[in-house]
Amino acid sequence: MDWEFHPEAEAEFIESAANYESEVPGLGRRFGRAVYEALDLMMENPKMGSPLDGVLRSFVVGNFPYSIIYAPYEDYLFVLAVAHSSRKPGYWRKRPFR
Repeated sequence: MDWEFHPEAEAEFIESAANYESEVPGLGRRFGRAVYEALDLMMENPKMGSPLDGVLRSFVVGNFPYSIIYAPYEDYLFVLAVAHSSRKPGYWRKRPFR
């Protein structure tokens, strides 16, 4: 199993890691590691995230105030958003996914 990021989700992930890194050296790397660890767990058990609408699920990223919004498919996970918990809820719902 593999994963694929929606382009906006990938940009969110990179921007969030860069912001953390600029605040505290090394924190951006820890955030990135936490996201990849979450993806590894989700690939082992694709339905472990909390159910949302339809096929979408949400999984909290370690000790960070972020959730990965994703759709599990037979052979991959599609990451729709790497969403901060204080950002407008559901802003990612208009993004197309497979």
